Amino acid sequence: MPVFRWVLALGLVLIGCSLGVYLAAPGFPELRQVDLTVLDEAADGACTVRWTDPFDQREREGPYRCEAGRDPILKAPAFDAGSGLGWDSGFVVAEGADRGDLYALDQDYGPRNAQMRTSDALVVAGLLLTIVGLVGGNIRGAARLSGVSPRLVRRAQRLSDAAVAVADDHERAVEAVRAAWAPLHRELVNERLGRLPVARLRWAVRGRPGAGEWEKSGIRSVRDVLDAGVWELGRLPGVGPRAAERAIAAAQRMSDRADATAAVRIDTGRPEPGTTALLVALQVLVEGGAAARSAAEEGRALAERLEPLLADAEPCGTYREMLRAGPGRRGQARTSVTRLRQELDLAARTGLADRFAQASVDLLRGQNSDAAGLAARVDFDARSAEYCRVLVDVTGHGVVPAR
Repeated sequence: MPVFRWVLALGLVLIGCSLGVYLAAPGFPELRQVDLTVLDEAADGACTVRWTDPFDQREREGPYRCEAGRDPILKAPAFDAGSGLGWDSGFVVAEGADRGDLYALDQDYGPRNAQMRTSDALVVAGLLLTIVGLVGGNIRGAARLSGVSPRLVRRAQRLSDAAVAVADDHERAVEAVRAAWAPLHRELVNERLGRLPVARLRWAVRGRPGAGEWEKSGIRSVRDVLDAGVWELGRLPGVGPRAAERAIAAAQRMSDRADATAAVRIDTGRPEPGTTALLVALQVLVEGGAAARSAAEEGRALAERLEPLLADAEPCGTYREMLRAGPGRRGQARTSVTRLRQELDLAARTGLADRFAQASVDLLRGQNSDAAGLAARVDFDARSAEYCRVLVDVTGHGVVPAR
């Protein structure tokens, strides 16, 4: 709960109420000072006075409260021994229906003083609450902001981005090899299946129809059987759906064996677009070597560790978010920041950031150009075993260099 925020708000409200009470207090009317002739005076200052109305120039008499503590020479009979009158100074109202009447300065002090005391009490209470709200809020805010580390969170985010980048770069290089190898491998498998006569499958079909009956329908090889499918094959005389299914299953097993044993043949003396593209893609991984593969694996593992920590440490990235977070979220964020600091220290000791950057550069060197293809063919001739090892790692199949 924002306790100090409510305390501050209450203090400001009280200060506003104090101002309202002060403005609502009765004010003094416009006055004019006049000389008073004291006709008689009691010891407590109660007296009867005469004064000349400054507005209609007539003399008036009335009760008044003289200043009992004024100098004795201003009182009777010291002031005028002959007449026994005294002297004082007072005020008359200079506006409204009471113009010319005597006005005692203390006649409105009762209600005005009460309102002034109320206003003073309100402003004192409001100021105290405001001070408590400001000081307490700042102390609480400082406590909440402990652990805020925008720079550390940004460093961890940059390291995470670099880790993700190197893992993605390596995956793209691997996918480029697979994309270049797949059509070559598929073509080789199809070629092998095309050389296998359909007679190799007749044992799977009951009734063993002659090869001529298969060939009349255009099915001459195992590849033709797979292309025809169960429906077309089942329509052949003496085959039927069940026999067709057995024939397709047998053909698929042969295809699987061919797929498992087929190895792309590369003849650098007679370059072809497909094999050249494969060599260019392979060269990226060969040049990157074990360092690039290791950096990609470490980057992938590091990104998996940093991602949840960065999500939990998000409030520590900005002062605003930390102030808005609840106690549980702030505690979790501080714990995550501590673990992020440990990861950053480990990365700094092992030079992970530099390794990620170098690996990304190495994995982005591939180019689809004639010069790149020539360089890849020359490099393949020099270290074909490494190319074969990389291809086996990526696809599970090797290559056969032409000799």
